[in-house]
Amino acid sequence: MVRKYLEKIYLLLIFVFLYAPIVVLMVFSFNNSKLKGRWMGFTFKWYKALFEDTTILQSLYNTLIIALIATVVATIIGTITAIGLYELRNGFLKKFILNINYLPILNPDIITAVSLMGLYALFKPLGLNFGFVTMTISHIVFCTPYVILAVLPKLYQMDRNTLEAAMDLGAKPLYAVRNVVIPQIIPGIVTGALMSFTLSIDDFVISYFTTGHGVSNLSITIYSMARKGINPSINAISTIMFLTLLVLLLIINKNTIKVDLTTEEGENIEEKI
Repeated sequence: MVRKYLEKIYLLLIFVFLYAPIVVLMVFSFNNSKLKGRWMGFTFKWYKALFEDTTILQSLYNTLIIALIATVVATIIGTITAIGLYELRNGFLKKFILNINYLPILNPDIITAVSLMGLYALFKPLGLNFGFVTMTISHIVFCTPYVILAVLPKLYQMDRNTLEAAMDLGAKPLYAVRNVVIPQIIPGIVTGALMSFTLSIDDFVISYFTTGHGVSNLSITIYSMARKGINPSINAISTIMFLTLLVLLLIINKNTIKVDLTTEEGENIEEKI
């Protein structure tokens, strides 16, 4: 009994440690003072100032556009690559490719950032200038491995006989993948897409090294502001982003549960038949 209560207290402390800073940030986004750690009354003025600050809004726009593009492209590339790895018969080659896929994840961000910066410098004489395009490509590069690792487990959980049965019944490979494989690995694809979107929004180091003059995302803008003091409007935009992502996550999680239940019910019906 004592151990049970200790486990609950330990779990509670973990959640407090993780989410207390976010709660403080959200509370102080309504603070009437710029001073940190001192409550001076409730106000919405920082939210009003946020929508009047063109620098922050432009940075937010760049952040969301880059994150959306990187998420879509990385999810498509990562899903196709994961399916290809799943079907690959060569054990050595498969392990080699997977180990290569781990490198961008295990490498410190600074190594990936400097490497990409050097690569883009080689193509600068051909017209590739540092800016929006280079930052977007960089986000796709470091998001794709996470999609692969999110999709692969769902492929291994899938019944391989369903794909082979579809092929035996005359389905072409592309049709079989689209109508047999993809519906079974949707939770993994959604997980990979969410990870890509979150990582892209969160990234600073790679963005900082691969951007150009006049193009900055939210993390770079916040870093620039930190030298002079954080504008409380940053607390406001952080609160909006956190609540938006939380609602999005709850909606997606609810839909994913429905998909899993539908699949399980279908399997039970097949077993009964």
